[in-house]
Amino acid sequence: MVKKRHFLFLSVFIAAFSIVSGQEIQIFTLDDFDLKGDVKFCLVSTDYGKEEYDFNKNGLLTKSVTRYNEADYDVVYYKYSNSELLEKRAESYRNNTFDPSTSIAHFYEIDSTDNLKIQERIFSYDKEFLDQYIYGYDEYGDLASIERTNNDGIDITQVEHKKFKGENTVTYLLNEEPLKSIRTSTLKPINKPAQRIVLTKEYLNGEESNAFEEVFSMDGKLMAQQEFEYNSELKKFEPTTRTSYEYDEKGMLVTETAKRGAGIIKKEYIYQYDNSEVGNWIKQIVTPDNTYTTRKITYYTADKEVVEE
Repeated sequence: MVKKRHFLFLSVFIAAFSIVSGQEIQIFTLDDFDLKGDVKFCLVSTDYGKEEYDFNKNGLLTKSVTRYNEADYDVVYYKYSNSELLEKRAESYRNNTFDPSTSIAHFYEIDSTDNLKIQERIFSYDKEFLDQYIYGYDEYGDLASIERTNNDGIDITQVEHKKFKGENTVTYLLNEEPLKSIRTSTLKPINKPAQRIVLTKEYLNGEESNAFEEVFSMDGKLMAQQEFEYNSELKKFEPTTRTSYEYDEKGMLVTETAKRGAGIIKKEYIYQYDNSEVGNWIKQIVTPDNTYTTRKITYYTADKEVVEE
């Protein structure tokens, strides 16, 4: 898993385990939230809302709460068996009242008798069927197809894997039209550490739309990202914004510099850490905007829970 370059204030109600054509099921762990050690609970506060995250002893996210204000919030519950996702329930509350019209439940069944196959069924809280996805994997364990069924019919996304001269390309095709391609390669500069290059292209109605290239260190840190826009007249991608990232000796992001044309936007990140053995950060300040994020963390221990603020 690629480590996040800094903590992201995620609206997990919308994004966690999100399933769209061409995307696998994703299970979130402590690492996705810049958390280390035996964390049980994390409360995140910013100037625009709060997030609450609960984790089991295996580090899997079991509950998330997104609070917009005291009366409006969303809650997601996750149920596992042997670290495999079985169920996700997303509940919406407005004016402190449960709203069944915007609350949904996802149920997962795993069939491993032959090549792995995962079925996902989605229902409203009124027990109305919304969607079904079947994820099929090949003999190597790679996602090979996604079959979506709903009241509009059946769509099939094929996932092609190709390897050529050290490059691995994964292409997603919906009804034979490309949706997205991801090409991964390793670059070994002279007298410099090796890097992993990931080029992602996205398509609209089968035509190239936009792209971005990411450069990672071999331990998973994002070092740079180049964005591209497709020039339909010249029939080629043109570079737009390039962002570079610098880290301190703890592996924490400290500088983010974005360049677009002659314009430069630079952000710096400052952290305060708790007193735990692993040293999770509990306050992040971003300059020059002077925005901040604070975290209150509760840890699992053998005898009792320890709260670090």
